[in-house]
Amino acid sequence: MMFRKERQQVRKIRKIPLLLLGALLLITLVSCDSGGNKRIEESLFALDTYITLTVSSGRGQDSKTGLDLAIQRIQEIEQRMSVSIADSDISKINNAAGKEAVKVNSDTFYVIQKASEHGNITQGNFDISILPIVKLWDISGDKPSVPDEKEIQELLPLVNYKNIILDEQEQTVFLEQEGMSIDLGGIAKGYVGDEVVRILKEHGVSNGLINLGGNIAVINGKEDGTPWRIGIQNPRLDDDSEKRGHVAAVPTTGNSIVTSGDYERYMVEVFQQTGIRYHHIFDIATGYPARNGVISVTIVTESGIDADALSTALFVMGVEKGLKLANDLDGIEAMIITEDKAIYLSEGLKDQISSVHSDYHIVE
Repeated sequence: MMFRKERQQVRKIRKIPLLLLGALLLITLVSCDSGGNKRIEESLFALDTYITLTVSSGRGQDSKTGLDLAIQRIQEIEQRMSVSIADSDISKINNAAGKEAVKVNSDTFYVIQKASEHGNITQGNFDISILPIVKLWDISGDKPSVPDEKEIQELLPLVNYKNIILDEQEQTVFLEQEGMSIDLGGIAKGYVGDEVVRILKEHGVSNGLINLGGNIAVINGKEDGTPWRIGIQNPRLDDDSEKRGHVAAVPTTGNSIVTSGDYERYMVEVFQQTGIRYHHIFDIATGYPARNGVISVTIVTESGIDADALSTALFVMGVEKGLKLANDLDGIEAMIITEDKAIYLSEGLKDQISSVHSDYHIVE
């Protein structure tokens, strides 16, 4: 990824920690579209979310083979990068914090390296070493509660992506301080999407839609040549996520579209009692869930791993800084929604958005 100003001569769901499921639910559907093209759909539960892969069969059995290999790859990445699997690369790194460097698989190293790059790009607003704070709040756990300020302050010194030491030659990762721990839940699904797209293309898939629990990736347009229209979830229409509907639609023929929002995971009982929505996207400067008026951020770009990380970072950065970063980065577009139901768009999205919900308005 490069900043646009460096290329002036050329051209300007939920996030969820990766978990291993004991069983993988897999459903295969084969149908034909209106033009007679064979369409194959596979649905499964993995990475602690529902995943749907829908493809147009370009070379017969090759497409089904590609789907099978893509599913195997999803499982492989989960085994290596889940924070909750005892022998995963991430668990080994966390257990060795402050003690020794850990040699990891090349794809794990790549994702951590990309996470560090995004730490630099976003001035630390994306930081995979946030796990000690995440565990303290336990928002996704059985008994989440607002921690004591003293507890937060004691753990904040452990959060610093710059203390993740990478040795590219040896493919090792070392957390400098004992007690540090990392979680790739904010970036690994983006990488999974990129890998699924790569594998499907290699097996002749000419059209496809990959839904990784809210992380969307597409291969070209639909079979009839029209773009896919991706609905962006309405963050406030209804507390029932099954009925929430869409706030707008984004057309695409080859991008990843990733949304982060405060409605995905939050302390429901505390919200009902206090009106304060303590959600899962943390501001590393405070150790508290980010509170800057932003309720949803959608990133549109070719790279899923970039979209995943940046959707979190821009949520923390807020409207002004977030939009500036999106406009400065080459190939990155953003939609930021605020609690007053305003929609802010980066330059490249301003003429692309359609079907805007009547409760919302686009800020020109």
